[in-house]
Amino acid sequence: MLEKLKNHIKSEFDLEFKDESLLLEAFTHSSYANDHHQARHKNLERLEFLGDAVVELCTSAYLYDKFPELPEGQLTRIRAASVRAESLAQLARECDLPQFILLGKGEEMMQGRERPALLCDVFEAFTGAIFQDQGYEQARQFLSQVLFPKIDHDDFSHGMDFKTALQELMQENGEVKIDYDVVDTKGPDHNRTFYVEVKIEGDSYGVGQGNSKKRAQQQAAKKALEQLSQKQASD
Repeated sequence: MLEKLKNHIKSEFDLEFKDESLLLEAFTHSSYANDHHQARHKNLERLEFLGDAVVELCTSAYLYDKFPELPEGQLTRIRAASVRAESLAQLARECDLPQFILLGKGEEMMQGRERPALLCDVFEAFTGAIFQDQGYEQARQFLSQVLFPKIDHDDFSHGMDFKTALQELMQENGEVKIDYDVVDTKGPDHNRTFYVEVKIEGDSYGVGQGNSKKRAQQQAAKKALEQLSQKQASD
């Protein structure tokens, strides 16, 4: 298993561990360690504890830099949606990590390899192992490959209310008129794509698209926030 795992992470993430025992530990569930207690395997729980903090820190830093105009509350909501168990379990699956988890017989019979909470723990333990073996920058680089692009694409859109964030930002110093106009629709009724333009005091700040008007509005608001952020940086 370890050799296959090493080859996998080398080919997928260009990662090579200095201390391979950390890699094995990150994929050893407590049920497996208990079933093979005589071998004294370390289980992933300590690395999961570390990785949980590393994922949150790296994600916080990424959001802080990407959205300098967003208030703390909105950043917190985006981070919470991005690092919740279901989101990280999804990443574990997409990284093809479940096949390498060492599980006890009982956990295997109960389909533990598919449980979101367990997959989340493995993803965090793996990230913690990267941090412990190679430091913050390598852990951040790994997350920039697998997590941050999904934030950019709104794959974890639950909790990311860009419309509210835009409204709060623009109305800090008084009432500002923000309009969302459907400028185009494409596709059949059962699979329609909406295009929505956002205007602030009559000026266009971008067009968002989505399979519903609400999602297209959120995309448009996100583009407006990014444009305002770029303008702020250049001033």
